[in-house]
Amino acid sequence: MVWFWYYWQRQKLPEYVQFMKDHYPPNFQYADFAPQFRAEFFDADEWAKIFKDAGARYVVLTTKHHEGFTLWPSKYSFNWNAMSVGPKRDLVGEFSNAIKKSGLRLGLYHSLYEWFNPLYMKDKANNFTTKEFVEAKTMPELYELVNTYHPDYIWSDGAPWDSGNSSYWNAPEFIAWLYNDSPVRYTVVTNDRWGMDVSCKHGGVLTCSDRYNPGKLKNRKWENAFTIDKKSWGFRRNAALSDFMTIQEILHQVITTVSYGGNALIDVGPTPYGTIPPIFQERLKQLGSWLRVNGEGIYRTVPWVHQNDTVNPHVWYTVSKYSSVLVYAFLLEWPDNNIVKLGAPEPSNKTVVYLVGYPDPIPWKAGPNGGIQLTIPNIPLPQMPCVWAWAFRLVDLSN
Repeated sequence: MVWFWYYWQRQKLPEYVQFMKDHYPPNFQYADFAPQFRAEFFDADEWAKIFKDAGARYVVLTTKHHEGFTLWPSKYSFNWNAMSVGPKRDLVGEFSNAIKKSGLRLGLYHSLYEWFNPLYMKDKANNFTTKEFVEAKTMPELYELVNTYHPDYIWSDGAPWDSGNSSYWNAPEFIAWLYNDSPVRYTVVTNDRWGMDVSCKHGGVLTCSDRYNPGKLKNRKWENAFTIDKKSWGFRRNAALSDFMTIQEILHQVITTVSYGGNALIDVGPTPYGTIPPIFQERLKQLGSWLRVNGEGIYRTVPWVHQNDTVNPHVWYTVSKYSSVLVYAFLLEWPDNNIVKLGAPEPSNKTVVYLVGYPDPIPWKAGPNGGIQLTIPNIPLPQMPCVWAWAFRLVDLSN
């Protein structure tokens, strides 16, 4: 559902209002959707396997979005949680156990504000000079999440431009407790969405805005959270095939993000019956198969001296975190003549080039005006390591 309630009853967008008039009785309320959310096919172990096979290193679950419904039996969300209505299960608990058992890192997303919560609306009407909502609802939930599920990553959200500064949210006090006294104080990280005054400034990971990519190097760790469904962070029954990113588009996002020193957080929208739709599963499976070949150029790498090539706009670079002699060049489009011209790398007399996943070295020569030119042999299709976004390992460059 994600933003449906907001579009329907706050913005009153005509298509949403008309849809409800056409398909639901006049007295139908948003809360009436909750019993229809049953998650009857939810299998946390199956989800964990899908994510691990996709090559994920950490996974973030939305435990509560802006409508305030919690996926765990929160003491602070009476009758508006997944144990009281709908699934009648602790979905966060099942998910957390499965993710940890699989060896992945556990992230928990939590929205600070709630669109229609009367306490929040009262605080907002008071220009955030009161904190009834913070002290009675949203901050107690966060402490509860940390103490109960011991996450590795707290992904805070819901502090838009009209929702108060970090002092309203009591964020400094919570962060101080999290890093000094909480049960995860030695391992936890946080993002930056803790109020209007700190977003994109403070936090262990900068998330700034949705689909964030600064397009340049930053001296902080940052994250690009983007959706495979280009129009939604959730599940849409009326989605068309063209609405979904292709694997080539996903790889472009992942590679450019890592080249600039960021992490990629890829959103998939599960169904109300607790499954991940096949289109998302297919994209994740494709990503995993690609990473099993090319992951050495993604994991444990850092930005190189160049991110994008100086003459070939379809080439992006990383370098091994542990060996500066291992540079990776990712080619997003295969050349018609099998010749790849690169302007950024400067070869030495010891340089060797490999197509990652292919055993034989790739012939090369120095470019006439600097750089390096690769001549890729005619590799039989069964021996091609992958069919999208090819990685070249450049060993012992002079730069």
